[in-house]
Amino acid sequence: MNLRPYLLLVVFGLSSILARAQTESPRTLLVLGDSLTAGYGLDDPAAQAYPALLQQKLAARPATAQRPWRIINAGLSGDTTSGGLRRMDWILRQPVDIFVLALGANDGLRGLPLDLIRRNLLAIVAKVQLKNPSVRVVLAGMRMPTNMGDYSIGYERLFSELARDQNWTLVPFLLEGVGGVREFNQADAIHPNTAGHKIIAENVWVHLSPFL
Repeated sequence: MNLRPYLLLVVFGLSSILARAQTESPRTLLVLGDSLTAGYGLDDPAAQAYPALLQQKLAARPATAQRPWRIINAGLSGDTTSGGLRRMDWILRQPVDIFVLALGANDGLRGLPLDLIRRNLLAIVAKVQLKNPSVRVVLAGMRMPTNMGDYSIGYERLFSELARDQNWTLVPFLLEGVGGVREFNQADAIHPNTAGHKIIAENVWVHLSPFL
C-alpha cells in the first residue's frame, strides 16, 4: 500500500493548523509604566486606565483586521526607571510585539540624574529586544515643571533624543491635554481621572495605530 499520499495529507494538514494558529494567536502589547499607567486613584483601573482603553480600541477594530492583540498593563505606582529595570526579567515571560515604555516621571520629580534615567531606559529596552528582536518600541515622553529650570529642559530633551537616536516611536508628551488641566485630574492635581485617561489613550493611539 502506498502511504505517500496519506503522509502528504497529514503534513499538509499540520501545516495548515500551524499557519492558522500563528494567524489567530494574539500578539502582545506590553505597557511598562508607573501610577499613570497603573490607573492610580481610579475606581476600576483594570477597565478605566489608558491601557484598558487601548484594548477596547483594539477590540473595536473591524472583524477583517488581522491577528488580535492583547495588552498587558505592567504599571506600578511609584515606580522609577531603576525599579522598572529590576522588574523586567519577571515581566518578560511572554513574547512582546510592541513595547510601550512610560517610565521616568518619578525619576524627574525626584530630580534624579538625567544620565541615570537615560541608561535605565536603554537597559530596559535592551532586555526587551534581547528576547524579542523584532519588537517595536514606543517611548512616552514626559515633562517636568518649568520651575525646575535647566533640569526640566534637559529632561524633556532626553526623551526626544533617545527616540531619535534609537529609532523608537515617540509619544511627545503622554499627558498632552491632561497635565495641569483641573477637570481631567483627580483632587491631587497629579493623577488623571477617567476623562483624563481617555485623552491619554488617544495620545498613545495616534502613534500606535500605524503598527496595527
